[in-house]
Amino acid sequence: MHTLIVMRHAKSSWSTSEPDHRRPLAGRGIRDATVAGQILSDYRLDRVLSSSSARTRQTWQTAALGGAVCDDVEFTDTLYGAWTDSVIGLLNELDESVGTALVLGHEPTMSSVVEWLAEPSELADEASGHFPTCAMAIFEVPGSWAGLAPGAARLVRFEIPRG
Repeated sequence: MHTLIVMRHAKSSWSTSEPDHRRPLAGRGIRDATVAGQILSDYRLDRVLSSSSARTRQTWQTAALGGAVCDDVEFTDTLYGAWTDSVIGLLNELDESVGTALVLGHEPTMSSVVEWLAEPSELADEASGHFPTCAMAIFEVPGSWAGLAPGAARLVRFEIPRG
């Protein structure tokens, strides 16, 4: 059994002249990501796959200040503007020794990944229907990473951290 955490970046700032990829977190995003780190401290993260954008980098860095820990963090352009199948492809490539993985990205992709993975439940409906900034969907994944299948993971926790 594996654990997968699907997370959207924290609230970003629109008060910047930076291009989208370099948009930083807003003050609320920093507060929320700190709370997210406190929640993530409940998990032993073996691997973090994050978009390469400034706001996802800052979300992870701030979550780490809040208590999240992982020694294997990868920031990849693949997750910036990714489609669901690209995210699933990255997860399929995870080594089986990875017990708990976090994927950190953007909308509408993260809610689409949640919808693709989740076996039907009220919690899954809630998570896929409204996936705001900093939201986290935590799944139990039976079987292998390579064998991920639509509707085959059980959503066990849905959090919207607010600071």
